[in-house]
Amino acid sequence: MVPGWRNLSWTFSFLKSRRRLICKSSNFNTSALFPSASSDTRSRLTSGLLLRSSVHSPSSRRLSVSAGPMELKEVLQVLEQLAPLSLAESWDNVGLLVEPSKPRPIKTVLLTNDLTDAVMKEAEVLSCDLIVSYHPPLFRPIKRLAQKDWKQRLAIRAVEAGMAVFSPHTSWDSMKGGVNDWLVGGLGSGQVSVLSQAHGGASHSHKLEFMVRSPEELNAVVEELKASDDGTALQCSGSRPDSSGIHVSLTCSASALTPSVQILLKHSAPCQSLSILKLEKAPLPGHGQGRLSVLDQPVTVATAIQKMKSHLGLANLRLALGAGRTLESSVCTAAVCAGSGASVLSSVQADLFITGEMSHHEVLDAVAKGTSVILSDHSNSERGFLAVFRERLAVRLPDAVTVVLSKADRDPLEVI
Repeated sequence: MVPGWRNLSWTFSFLKSRRRLICKSSNFNTSALFPSASSDTRSRLTSGLLLRSSVHSPSSRRLSVSAGPMELKEVLQVLEQLAPLSLAESWDNVGLLVEPSKPRPIKTVLLTNDLTDAVMKEAEVLSCDLIVSYHPPLFRPIKRLAQKDWKQRLAIRAVEAGMAVFSPHTSWDSMKGGVNDWLVGGLGSGQVSVLSQAHGGASHSHKLEFMVRSPEELNAVVEELKASDDGTALQCSGSRPDSSGIHVSLTCSASALTPSVQILLKHSAPCQSLSILKLEKAPLPGHGQGRLSVLDQPVTVATAIQKMKSHLGLANLRLALGAGRTLESSVCTAAVCAGSGASVLSSVQADLFITGEMSHHEVLDAVAKGTSVILSDHSNSERGFLAVFRERLAVRLPDAVTVVLSKADRDPLEVI
């Protein structure tokens, strides 16, 4: 144990112990874990902790949770447990987008694919407390809130009504059992793999290894490092002293790398022995963008169309037959990406692509490779997952919280 890092290590030890405790037994004393919390809050925290150990499966039963409404932060914790926001793409704008200034209990949650004027009217009629909009209604930076922009008007109405707005977007796409797994399931069972692998969002990106000659020098280095740290960017460990000195290993975030190296270079022993390693983020099996399915039972293109119409609840789909293919051609492999999927699908070899939309030239490229393409229009490839997610969310919330699917939400395009 390196002197000066005891408190940080104790915190990690406490969190690990608490996690073991939760996994082993549901009969634990929350008063010991949360001594300053009220009995009602402890009850909700207990329920939330127990939820983390639950298995997400269709057979999951409603868990015993607090009977009353929940606070916004508690519902957000459940949403995070179901689909961690760390799975979202770096360019995306996910999470809590509108937060009311006055806290209010969450009684009604409205799920929608897009937050439009019609959906906002629906939320107002329902006296909704939280809108979960798959697509983020606020995406680009905003310099003002004015009535001339329709998205800004919606944000203003949400604030005025005291409604919170949350968007998961690509975290739902990426998660195992998410939008893309739901979409590819429309063709039937198969060996499914991820097209663009997601990786763990570890906060520490670099490892610094060095030596110091004495405990006194180590203490001096540690104190300087602590002074430059906000308490979250560094982790340090040291070995027992030997004839060559004390071997020290330090992991840090990218933002803490430069100041940490500058401090170490001021000390002679660390300066002479310093090595820097870049840490790779571990892949997250089953998580990522897009899916490729090797079907257990190959189908014809015509059958694939009918299956997807039924799965998506649509009367019409658009089809581009691959070069040399017919409606009776066999589909053994299918690649899918909900929404606008060309960037994920373009380099994939498959008999069939399924996505919401592709440009004219992207479709021509696929067809030239012999790949047939099914397009449903953007949000039609995503919306059906809301019903699946509603069930997962409802069983993790008290009976007093109602989760509603929007009836006003629909794709703006129609075939007439």
